[in-house]
Amino acid sequence: MATVTTSKTPVASAGLASEWPAICIPAGAATFDGFRAWATSGDFPQRGWVSFIDGEILIDMSPEDLSTHSRIKAEIGCRIHQIVEELDLGEFYPDRTLLSNSAPNPSTEPDGTFVSWEAFESGRVRRVAAKSRMGQFVELKGAPDWVLEIVSPSSVEKDTRTLRRAYFLAGVAEYWLVNALGRQIKFQILDRRRTGYAAVPSRNGWRRSRAFGRDFRLQRRESRPGFWRYSLEAKPA
Repeated sequence: MATVTTSKTPVASAGLASEWPAICIPAGAATFDGFRAWATSGDFPQRGWVSFIDGEILIDMSPEDLSTHSRIKAEIGCRIHQIVEELDLGEFYPDRTLLSNSAPNPSTEPDGTFVSWEAFESGRVRRVAAKSRMGQFVELKGAPDWVLEIVSPSSVEKDTRTLRRAYFLAGVAEYWLVNALGRQIKFQILDRRRTGYAAVPSRNGWRRSRAFGRDFRLQRRESRPGFWRYSLEAKPA
């Protein structure tokens, strides 16, 4: 049986009252395949973050912060999508894209996912079709080339430890981790090595990405009092 771990989240069957909407977890979701079936059904929550990792169902219903999460996700997603399209590298998928690997690691929704054409052609990643909708796909299964996670106040442990380990075990080649909660923005490109991820060193703020064949740096400025603007800059290495 899976263990349910929550963050500011009631489980409907527990009869808890909260400002956050209750989630009814079906009994079958306690297994890896059962969770995937639930996650691709119409009964899966349309907000919040619900994942299956290491035999646990992890739930976080905290809303995304506009300045330190949503805007970063938009900037990185737009820039990476542009690069992927211009260079015809493969496919970029934004958040709410279900990514699953072999049990028990993981079945989750990263803030961004990139899959190269080589990964599709070799079978390292495949699209899982919807059962009742011809020609539509609802899940990626396998080891993508790149994933993105942006740290929220409620997700520090999850993003820096739990998912870092899960993505490594799943064979994800490159993990981008962004933390803009402090006075200085922290942008890490984590490269998969034999025993774990290693942070790519910075050279004047630039970090090399093997997934995209580019050097990147992420910068932040205040455009108006209390309003942040982010810029993901890229250049050929």
